[in-house]
Amino acid sequence: MRINSIKMNTPIEEKIDQKLKVRTGMVAVSDGKSKPIPMRLQLSMEVLKLQREDLETTNHNKPPPDSKERMVQITRQKIGGLGLSIKGGAEHKLPVLISRIYKGQAADQCGQLFVGDAIIKVNGEYITACNHDDAVNILRNAGDIVVLTVKHYRAAKPFLQKNVEDNEEKLDNAANGDVEDEWSLPNRRSISPKSGHSRHGSTTSTCSAQFKKWIDVITVPLMMAYITRYIFGTDKLRKNAFEVRGLNGSRTGIIHCDDSAILSQWLKYITDNITDLTYLQMKLYNRNFGIGDRIEYMGWVNEAVSNSNQPWKSYRPRFLALKGSDLLLFQTPPCNIGDWSRCALTFKVYETMFSVIRESEHIDERQHCFETQSPGKPPRYMSVETRQELLRVEAAWHTTVCAAIIRLKSKTFMVIHNGRSSRLTLDCTEGFMLSYEGHEDIVWKYRYCELRGSSDDGKSRLKLHFKELEKSIVETKEIECIQLQNLLFCMNAFVTARLAMLDPAFLKSTTLQTTNNHNSRPLEN
Repeated sequence: MRINSIKMNTPIEEKIDQKLKVRTGMVAVSDGKSKPIPMRLQLSMEVLKLQREDLETTNHNKPPPDSKERMVQITRQKIGGLGLSIKGGAEHKLPVLISRIYKGQAADQCGQLFVGDAIIKVNGEYITACNHDDAVNILRNAGDIVVLTVKHYRAAKPFLQKNVEDNEEKLDNAANGDVEDEWSLPNRRSISPKSGHSRHGSTTSTCSAQFKKWIDVITVPLMMAYITRYIFGTDKLRKNAFEVRGLNGSRTGIIHCDDSAILSQWLKYITDNITDLTYLQMKLYNRNFGIGDRIEYMGWVNEAVSNSNQPWKSYRPRFLALKGSDLLLFQTPPCNIGDWSRCALTFKVYETMFSVIRESEHIDERQHCFETQSPGKPPRYMSVETRQELLRVEAAWHTTVCAAIIRLKSKTFMVIHNGRSSRLTLDCTEGFMLSYEGHEDIVWKYRYCELRGSSDDGKSRLKLHFKELEKSIVETKEIECIQLQNLLFCMNAFVTARLAMLDPAFLKSTTLQTTNNHNSRPLEN
């Protein structure tokens, strides 16, 4: 496609390359301080590139080397169509060759096609085994934006040019079945044997044509890349702008989009590619881990850092992973198997409370926030870039907790009940069981579905309110536990796992968050 001028609102375009989409579009890029400059953004499955244009002069008489395949995009014109003619085909034991390029038309304007180019693919589909007529039909029905994969054959050019210079009679003879069959592609509605000169010119264009060549300036690998719309380290959202930082330290700078719709598209496309690549990497890692130690989620989050000198919190990127029974927070993503055992911040998920923060409870301008809290430690307040990512984290969290509880089976806490040392056991299938220390007999036992609520004093005293299904009376059991917070968090995990075992759809239920938020209440008078 020939681009005549820079337009900041150009839509995102797609090119087909072996069934993988490559998207391009014009943006403006800055370092956050100076005035943005126009650049082209190119997104493939694995990398994001920023490109600047380099105006070069090329000549159709100076084609590229024979050995290199090229991908060229042409926009079909309403008058003139693709602006080229082809010869050859499988029935002649020849490739489909471009025999003529018409001056001023689409193929000529793109500046990247030459007489002697063999067409290998049309919109990503091979045509090397097609006969001449089939190739014509494929080109005719290829749409308004056509992506050709071509390879130049220098030896074919003299043969093709000779026929261009021959008279009308030779073309007529060729049209009757000779190997040099030539067809023009005037438009997508009509294709006919070429028996005369095109009204737009019958000679191959030999004029020098200027076109825009795009030079890579910045390449950011998308594997476990970090993307954000916020001013780095703050809660300030950039208007219609974002940046991407790669695992290798490369970064795009601030990418500005004039159109909020285009911004949303870029964010979705880039985030989807990052997510897909991260998922593939996660699968590779999991080949090295046992079933009970597999990774359920990994991705970037932003963790709030309290700052007493400012009214708002600053943020630092963290790479969060849910692996086996653990929540891990890395400063940089794990790049090999050994890195997984060297994480400085590791927490057991069944001893950690997870809660999504309601919009009305956000501490600043950050959106899509959640909080985790482990016993004896202050809460960790985090955010992600999109609601979709927040839902992914939440779903992965509950899945990880349930799998961890099923593997754990039970957990026992030392408590005081009726003034006696006791053991309170949370069992995955049986529920709550209490027995006095040194005795095997169970003093009382309740299923999880019989728990009607709990209240605590925030220190050590806990009341559990049970109602057996066949009884109308609510019974309250009071205990003391020096690991009260740990016990409460584990109770939440066991109840969640049990509900999920009975009803797998529970993990997708919106009531799950309500359970998390209201499982622990202040001690009632």
